[in-house]
Amino acid sequence: MNLLERNYNGVHYLTADGFTAAGGVCHGFSTRAGGVSEGPWASMNLGFSRGDDLSRVQENYRRFLDAIGYQDDRIIMNRQTHGNIIRLITSADGSRGLSPPTEEGDGLITDVPGMLLVVFTADCIPILLYDPERRVVAAVHAGWRGTAAGIVSHAVERMTSVFGCHPEQILAAIGPGIGQCHFETHEDVPNALTEALGASVFPFIQTRPAGKFNVDLKGINADLLERAGLWKSHIAVSDVCTACHPDQYWSHRVHGTDRGSQAAMIALC
Repeated sequence: MNLLERNYNGVHYLTADGFTAAGGVCHGFSTRAGGVSEGPWASMNLGFSRGDDLSRVQENYRRFLDAIGYQDDRIIMNRQTHGNIIRLITSADGSRGLSPPTEEGDGLITDVPGMLLVVFTADCIPILLYDPERRVVAAVHAGWRGTAAGIVSHAVERMTSVFGCHPEQILAAIGPGIGQCHFETHEDVPNALTEALGASVFPFIQTRPAGKFNVDLKGINADLLERAGLWKSHIAVSDVCTACHPDQYWSHRVHGTDRGSQAAMIALC
């Protein structure tokens, strides 16, 4: 399975070919291109908490949702906390529409058609999950803390226990995020990952001079998905490093707090 670049009326985004082939789902990973925001938020800023003009963010959403073919208005987001809280979304959950989220969490799961699940990133790893057999979708925001907390494994477990999904039928797409090439850390990050996840993370941690380390968060999350029972052929991993391409993606490492946010979205359609 692969991630493919798309262009719809100037909106540049990525989709997973396996999701498209299975059908029945609207989804996409945004880039910076195709929106109306200006200045440090130019142009497809989809984050509500970055200081951008609300009307511009709302117009960016309208353009992006048109590009991915989403035609509903039940939009669900989290106020992300870099943890492993996953919210189960039912038909009773009211949508706040295109306004700042208030509910805390870093993952969303639903089997309700039309509910659009949204996660925000700017170096952290966005992950979309889709079970075309049981008709269940999930969206996960995995920073290093969420990765250490096993949020993506937790999402698969919830899909299995709540909805009866079989891991070997789940498709996963790991979108653009910071690559091992730029995610340089002190020992606290590999220590936390090793303490939480064990020796399985060793192949994804590279020792550097002066007590530094480079960590492959995408690789760790892909490995966690395999260990949760997903087939390797059902996992698409973007090779895009957001810090390598700050003209195309926002990167917290490169831009700091003066930036916009990408979003990854998925809905049963």
